[in-house]
Amino acid sequence: MKRENLGIFKKKIVYLIPGQGADLRLFNNLTIDSAYKIRHVQYFTPEKGLTLQEYAKQLSTQIDTEQEFVLIGVSLGGMLATEMAEFLSPKKVIIISSAKNRKELPLQFRFQRTIPLYKILTPALAKKGALIMQPIIEPDRNKEKETFVQMLTDKDPIFLRRTIEMIIKWERELSLSKITHIHGNKDRTIPIKNVKYDYLINQGSHMMTLTRGQEISRLINKILKN
Repeated sequence: MKRENLGIFKKKIVYLIPGQGADLRLFNNLTIDSAYKIRHVQYFTPEKGLTLQEYAKQLSTQIDTEQEFVLIGVSLGGMLATEMAEFLSPKKVIIISSAKNRKELPLQFRFQRTIPLYKILTPALAKKGALIMQPIIEPDRNKEKETFVQMLTDKDPIFLRRTIEMIIKWERELSLSKITHIHGNKDRTIPIKNVKYDYLINQGSHMMTLTRGQEISRLINKILKN
């Protein structure tokens, strides 16, 4: 076989983008079609005042745009994937437990655009608050408690504080048609009432990417084949 023809057998790439309080361990229970190569987008602590769109552009340098690729983002990762889809050319974009625009965010985020209560939180308080509130808001996380606690514990508190501000100040008002949205009807972090989803996971929580990995995997693979 000629060397120049080997390129046609390259695997397509799926880039996985985790949530704000998570990392690549969020995807431990996913099984993606073997036709795809998996790569993880790695977060770094953004500069102060960086917008969500600007952060998405910085993270996008990890993506090889010379090969066909798919973006899959969870929560904050889904918002970042949405922004990347604006200036990259992914084959597909799948977001899970996320929002496609700021109108899909819960009231407490939109309210703080006017009254920025989040500014009273130090980075340390933001992290401590997340550790306390996570099991209260999303009790489903107790199915994978150790992993969720460790992921959040390992987070830089400055990252958490700055990304909270990014989400609150997110400017996107319109959704892109190329995005496929998976959401759970028991998501208490981003309640489904404001979300225009494509696929509904019954009893699915904000943590379902890890807690219901097999079901989410089947759905992702179905979307990838379409």
